[in-house]
Amino acid sequence: MTTRIDRRFEKVKAEGRPALVTYFMGGDPDYDTSLAIMKALPKAGSDVIEMGMPFSDPMADGPAIQAAGLRALKGGQTLEKTLRLAREFRTGDNETPIVLMGYYNPIYIYGVDRFLTDAIDAGIDGLIVVDLPPEMDEELCIPALKAGVNFIRLATPTTDDKRLPKVLQNTSGFVYYVSMTGITGSALADTGAVAEAVKRIKGHTDLPVCVGFGVKTAEQARVIGASADGVVVGTAIVNAVANVLGPKGEKTAEPAEAVATLVNGLSQGVRAARLASA
Repeated sequence: MTTRIDRRFEKVKAEGRPALVTYFMGGDPDYDTSLAIMKALPKAGSDVIEMGMPFSDPMADGPAIQAAGLRALKGGQTLEKTLRLAREFRTGDNETPIVLMGYYNPIYIYGVDRFLTDAIDAGIDGLIVVDLPPEMDEELCIPALKAGVNFIRLATPTTDDKRLPKVLQNTSGFVYYVSMTGITGSALADTGAVAEAVKRIKGHTDLPVCVGFGVKTAEQARVIGASADGVVVGTAIVNAVANVLGPKGEKTAEPAEAVATLVNGLSQGVRAARLASA
């Protein structure tokens, strides 16, 4: 099985650079604005899109992404509408990989079989479900893989060599290395430690390794991209949306344009990075 994610990482590897993976919250601050942001991402240089599934009780998300999820929920966003965003995006872009990121509860309520059917129909390529450990692979991971959807797992600084093979057992698409212990949007991790961690993970898998949590600038993207196969940016993008919203949620500027400006700079950063394997 070759997915859009596989093809995209092959493409950027051939170009001798890491991928830029961009996260935004589905439905933030409203459906139409969110769709405009999603459409703007590839044009600004995003290689892979991660779309957040808003959830009322997130565990790993920092204040910025928590606030984005609450804005989306307040605006009436549902899992069904999040899938609709992907479906509408696909009418104009059938190449950019889309990964849904979030928690299991909304999927469980929706129904796993129904969810996978609708996700595939909407053009979803991968899932990151942060609260499903490998011990629960039968819940969603195995059904997703059988349906042709990549299941992307998180590895962290505390994932040692004894645990790593279990984490990687049914992982596909890419490995998401969380470069620090803590919540999203924290300070950038030590780049030397990140490089060592990427090397260690690569000793266990041939999958691309993407690094996230803390990358905010083009220079940080360039430095992290020197050792990683992909650079994940989320909180900075969510903040770019929040920064153009007034106290009552009114737009003081166009969120999609603010996001595009940021992502364009980040894209230049990853394109300045050169992998040793290139």
